Amino acid sequence: MIRIDAISKQNGHQILFIEASAALQRGEKIGLVGPNGSGKTSLFRMITGEDLPDEGQVSVDRGVTIGYFSQDVGEMSGCSSVAEVMNGAGPVSEVMAQLRELETAMGDPDQADRMDEIIEHYGEAQGRFEELGGYALEGRAREVLAGLSFSEEMMDGDVGALSGGWKMRVALARILLMRPDCMLLDEPSNHLDIESLIWLEDFLKAYEGALLMTSHDRAFMNRIVTKIIEIDGGSLNSFSGDYEFYEAQRAQNEKQQQAQFERQQAMLAKEIKFIERFKARASHAAQVQSRVKKLDKIERVEPPKRRQSVAFEFAPAPRSGEDVVTLKSVNKSYGPRIIYEELDFLIRRKERWCVMGVNGAGKSTLLKLVVGSTSPDQGDVILGGSVKMGYFAQHAMEVLDGDLTIFEQLEASFPQAGQGSLRALAGCFGFSGDDIEKKCRVLSGGEKARLVMAQLLYDPPNFLVLDEPTNHLDLATKEMLIEALTHYEGAMLFVSHDRHFLAALSNRVLELTPDGIHKYGGGYIDYVARTGQEAPGLRR
Repeated sequence: MIRIDAISKQNGHQILFIEASAALQRGEKIGLVGPNGSGKTSLFRMITGEDLPDEGQVSVDRGVTIGYFSQDVGEMSGCSSVAEVMNGAGPVSEVMAQLRELETAMGDPDQADRMDEIIEHYGEAQGRFEELGGYALEGRAREVLAGLSFSEEMMDGDVGALSGGWKMRVALARILLMRPDCMLLDEPSNHLDIESLIWLEDFLKAYEGALLMTSHDRAFMNRIVTKIIEIDGGSLNSFSGDYEFYEAQRAQNEKQQQAQFERQQAMLAKEIKFIERFKARASHAAQVQSRVKKLDKIERVEPPKRRQSVAFEFAPAPRSGEDVVTLKSVNKSYGPRIIYEELDFLIRRKERWCVMGVNGAGKSTLLKLVVGSTSPDQGDVILGGSVKMGYFAQHAMEVLDGDLTIFEQLEASFPQAGQGSLRALAGCFGFSGDDIEKKCRVLSGGEKARLVMAQLLYDPPNFLVLDEPTNHLDLATKEMLIEALTHYEGAMLFVSHDRHFLAALSNRVLELTPDGIHKYGGGYIDYVARTGQEAPGLRR
């Protein structure tokens, strides 16, 4: 269906691919993995024809339709969300546009002499529209948008009024509605809440076309893909199985290659030692010559390519009192909408509460009440003794100074720290080499999030409040963050749509539902086992 044959590609001084080959067959669901900057987006662009390889070729079978979702969604305004989705639904939306033009022409007096021809074209277009399921298009568009957590009001409202994250969902809905022969999805799990993620999982599992996608959500990837293509050092390596199988297989391959390399190195050392010892003796000349020739012919085993990872020892958090924060009889409303009524909630030392609830249930409001960025209408929010709080939210990125480089920002925050320690911290969060000389103002949203998280954990508070901390983090950085927080001794209150993150770190669940507020001990894994659901309101 899609073949990548011996492609080579270079961006500036960076070599992305060297004679790399792979294939995507009909119905395959493939995860594309590789470090940031390894060429995942470039590969998508070459498949769609937006970019070309320097050598080799990418070929797509004749007649194959491709839908490409990227993080660059472009401008959207001037129509409703549902109209925007329908307008991008491939051939059916083109026929719909023809019908609109013909309807306008039929009402134009200046076109009266062409009326028979216009009516004939209109009938043909109408037949084609019906054949493509056009009359069910709006219903399907609304179904997809509802799956991605849009309310009716948002569907019918101006798409231009939506935030960037919701516009991303509109762009994703366009591709899903189009149902092409092949979908290329670049980070479709970004900006989605857990309910939308689970709906999208089910949609993609039922989708009969081919799928090639990237995602920083390992649970999402594991549920959908049956094959992994890895970009590694310019090559494309294929693994049958899900992401978990790929990780295990890669580790096993590296272990075998390392053992092979070490055996060969030991043999080479032995041969070289013999040659060095006897090369001056005429009696051993034939043997020495034979071994030299043998060494020249041996194909050398390369050591496995090591993924760069920086280990970092985070300082222990200072101890707080036993009661970290107490909410007593808290009421909170926005206009007529009641968010909390008589809420009582206590967080104790070492408790790690994850907050679950559908959009609008009050997850972020609870976090804002706790950190003091919003006040209750009634009731009290009381911080315990010796509590040192750290708060991560998307707006926390505004604290960065755009004129400073990444390294200068870290130096300004921690003037007593050594350069080596700060460089290791930056490397831990994905800033290595020349990256640390980037100005904060040119950083992407994901890079800013990583830098703020690095600052938060370098001098750790004993109470962490985190609102979607894993947005934009790649798999390696996410694993490092989970590892760091596993050993964290303080209390946590957090919202996340990443089920791996929830399962690894929570030991309590606060569930916000229309029926009331429910508390569960044992964390997210226990919550799923006890309720039979992965998120409030979703039964599986």
